[in-house]
Amino acid sequence: MPEPEAPDETAGVPSPASSSPSVLDSGQSVLGQPVPGQPVPEQQVLGHPVLGQHVPAVPDSGQPVPAFADAEAFILTADTIVTMDAQLPRASAVAVAGAKIVAVGTLAECAEVLPGAPVLDSGAPVLMPGFIDPHSHPFLSGLATQLPALSIAPWKAPRWSDVLSIFSQAMAENDAGLPLLFNGFDALLHGRPAPTAADLDEIFGDRIAVVVDNSGHACSFTSALIRSRGWDAHPPADPIGGSFARDADGALTGISYEIPANTAVLGPVMQQLGGNPLGSAAEYYALMARAGITSTSDMTFSADLAPAYEALAVMPSSPLRVSLWEVSTAADPGASATFSAGEERLVKQGVKLWTDGSPWIGNVATSFPYVASEATERAGIDPATAGGASAMNYSRAQVDAILDRCAPLGWQMSFHANGDLAIDFALDAYERALAEHGLLGADHRWRIEHAGAGRREQFERAARLGVHVSLAPFQYYFWGDLLDGHMFAPEHGARWQAFAEAVEAGVVVSLHNDGSVSPPAPLLNVQTAVTRRTSSGRIHAPQQAISVDAALKAHTIDAARTLHREHLVGSIAVGKLADFVELSADPYEVTPRYLAERVQVLGTWVDGARVDLPEFLAAAHASDPAPHVHHAARGHTGHGC
Repeated sequence: MPEPEAPDETAGVPSPASSSPSVLDSGQSVLGQPVPGQPVPEQQVLGHPVLGQHVPAVPDSGQPVPAFADAEAFILTADTIVTMDAQLPRASAVAVAGAKIVAVGTLAECAEVLPGAPVLDSGAPVLMPGFIDPHSHPFLSGLATQLPALSIAPWKAPRWSDVLSIFSQAMAENDAGLPLLFNGFDALLHGRPAPTAADLDEIFGDRIAVVVDNSGHACSFTSALIRSRGWDAHPPADPIGGSFARDADGALTGISYEIPANTAVLGPVMQQLGGNPLGSAAEYYALMARAGITSTSDMTFSADLAPAYEALAVMPSSPLRVSLWEVSTAADPGASATFSAGEERLVKQGVKLWTDGSPWIGNVATSFPYVASEATERAGIDPATAGGASAMNYSRAQVDAILDRCAPLGWQMSFHANGDLAIDFALDAYERALAEHGLLGADHRWRIEHAGAGRREQFERAARLGVHVSLAPFQYYFWGDLLDGHMFAPEHGARWQAFAEAVEAGVVVSLHNDGSVSPPAPLLNVQTAVTRRTSSGRIHAPQQAISVDAALKAHTIDAARTLHREHLVGSIAVGKLADFVELSADPYEVTPRYLAERVQVLGTWVDGARVDLPEFLAAAHASDPAPHVHHAARGHTGHGC
């Protein structure tokens, strides 16, 4: 259960500030201007300042430093630059030429490398390397959360009464003949069971409406939809891998489960709603950029998404670099992939598998049971049958076959694993495959995702095997109060997302948001990992808190390592790409409890250019939707794992 409230701590030590004069003012960031109608996610930890020897970081070749005369060369300044580079933790200027960093240090030192180059004052109190979310689903998250879908996720509509208000507004603002589509219902956080057709009919009457579960694993729909498909007279059979809820007579009750059944519900609705999938995806890209993210991944990539990702990557002012993990269920997950946008923008990095499912719907593989409570009852979780080894998605033979197929090809493997049994399963399979293919001790960086119930000895084993762990602070922030005593016994639920044990074990740790399961919010992730405060302000297992430095590394340089991209991004250092985030305050110096509130993202830079989101969004919305419309229904069933 919750621990007594702990006092906040602040870093308390000022960091070096630049006293160098600025020549040009780069102006207010376009990221400071949210797109009308699009919510900006909440950006709300014990830390210490990064201090170090202030020396120039310039090429050490022994040769004269060349002059850069091209217009793409400039020197960028800020009040302070937090580099996340252990060799030079702080600076006041960074020199950029041809989209890459060529010097870091003082203004005078950078001017030696770029004599005569214009000096741009960012106007930002703090410049950092762009944040990295190493586990997301940006394209499908856009389809799931942006127009024509309407979000009712708990961070936008915390209570069921808020959801009802969104329903009422949608009915008032849209033509009665147009279907309505909502995404983000959560039985645990909204405080009620998933609505049936009878429940929705009381709200929507004879109107077609669909409500998609935040997990993507279920949909609720009205009787009007059932009648429109002829399913009242001829109920459909359950498709392979999916099912429909039914009454004693076999009639549909208005809930579908898993991708095949959900797609049958959503497909015609999405076709009637229309919209531009690239435009919706671009809005989610913009949401991530406003959170300070410049690099991310898609952990459920399939080859048919390649044209969409290519199109987004080459649009003007595209704000994200994306690394791709192909789903293991693809026809040939080990197939190579190349992209005309270039590997710096878009690269296939690995293959993704799922050992278990989601804690919020009862199919997470834990060695300990769910508890019987009001929360688990309304979520439809039966403690007698939920969880345990039966929640595994693969047999060992199936997993071994996939690993044996992909490991020799050099792909970076990734396992979704929430429960402790799932983590053991993944590590057992990894250890066998690494030994079988001569990869023990190699720099493979195979991954475990989420690791909600991970234990110290599991993290230590991962470190010995060279396995990276990407943790999910949002699980604790949004669901932590329920996890502790209402879903699992306190000795298990309170320590969910054991940040400290993972860091202390020596494993490479990154942090992520798993869009669209939660909104992109690196600063809120940092705050959560450092304070162990949930959305209510309660603290559980405070001994699992980590330092602000460790948490920031997990969203910058260590996240870059997990993506095999640390040679390109993750720190401000010579030779790397000029990807930056501008912040309103120094995250090492603010009161940790208020970090995400008091440190605001002012803008981002990619390839040495300030990101212009209006330009990017205009290009995306003006693009031809025809090649991508077939993805629309999948956006509500394939996001977030």
